[in-house]
Amino acid sequence: MNDSAAENESGTAALPAAGEGTRAVRAGLPEPVKHEPALPGPVFAAHFHLPGDPTGPYTYGRDENPTWTLLERAIGELEAPGQDGVETLVFGSGMAAISAVLFSQLRAGDAVVLPSDGYQVLPLVRAQLEAYGIEVRTAPTGGDAQLGVLDGARLLWIESPSNPGLDVCDIRRLVEAAHARGALVAVDNTLATPLGQRPLELGADFSVASGTKQLTGHGDILLGCVTGRNAEAMAAVRRWRKIVGAIPGPMEAWLAHRSIATLQLRVDRQNATALTLAEALRERPEVTGLRYPGLPDDPSHEIASRQMRRYGCVVSFTLPTRARADRFLGALRLVDDATSFGGVRSTAERRGRWGGDAVPEGFIRFSVGAEDPEDLVADVLRALDESAD
Repeated sequence: MNDSAAENESGTAALPAAGEGTRAVRAGLPEPVKHEPALPGPVFAAHFHLPGDPTGPYTYGRDENPTWTLLERAIGELEAPGQDGVETLVFGSGMAAISAVLFSQLRAGDAVVLPSDGYQVLPLVRAQLEAYGIEVRTAPTGGDAQLGVLDGARLLWIESPSNPGLDVCDIRRLVEAAHARGALVAVDNTLATPLGQRPLELGADFSVASGTKQLTGHGDILLGCVTGRNAEAMAAVRRWRKIVGAIPGPMEAWLAHRSIATLQLRVDRQNATALTLAEALRERPEVTGLRYPGLPDDPSHEIASRQMRRYGCVVSFTLPTRARADRFLGALRLVDDATSFGGVRSTAERRGRWGGDAVPEGFIRFSVGAEDPEDLVADVLRALDESAD
């Protein structure tokens, strides 16, 4: 971006070269106007005054909304700082964003490659894709195994780090292979956030995320987003959003934009505590299968270190039995037994209770919040002691 605060073509003040915290705080804000708030309040409107020909950005509430516009600019500035020709679209949930990319880019007779170890709703997506005559191939995230099933595919879907197993693939390598075969590439960047990983810089065509998680970080809204650089492909995503009506409410969009201002503060605290917790868990004999990409001996650490700037707030591990896992979760005092991840309040769950994930019965997905590290680690270690047979 230019080194001035002049207003850019989109009507937002262009940021000077800035650190991530500065960018998060300022992202998407409009040019300052005397007596107006720095972040305008949510615009509640189903329709807009529209005399004459229907031109201009705001015509009907399913198509565009000024509150979405500011949020979309903010996310775009985090996903691809300083890059022109990048567009972001926001949706009513992460699954709305995922579905928009898949169903706008694929047609009957196409083939798509999905991770076999990704988000647990993907099997439902697979069934729907196959019902529409789309071939679905799957392979694990680890070891770049998706390379083996790429030939002839129209779209490669990457989830790295994977949820909940935290495997990592070499995104740049997979993107280059996919593009050489004529395939588009979408990366689910939910777990990493734009401050942990920028898929577009690694060559991907789409960066997709559930803004429900760490991007907004308070566990109080559902949101999804898609960022892309291919104008034609993004036009198809926009058209899908219009057809399906998978839009966020203005209040949710405003809350999301407000929350992004603290993203760097939250991410740094949560990531640092996640590493501290992982190191403490490594010393516990009852804990097996411990995964956190930030651990130097984690199988994903080398690749993650090449493409990620932060390793995320999620730690996964396995306790010996389902009963032990349930006792452990019940003994925690500072951690909510809840699904989802990325919030300022730590959460954990026995992931196998949902089905759909190929994990042991005692598998725990632990989302580290913003509590004091010493308090959180002490609570976890105490709960492990109390849950012992």
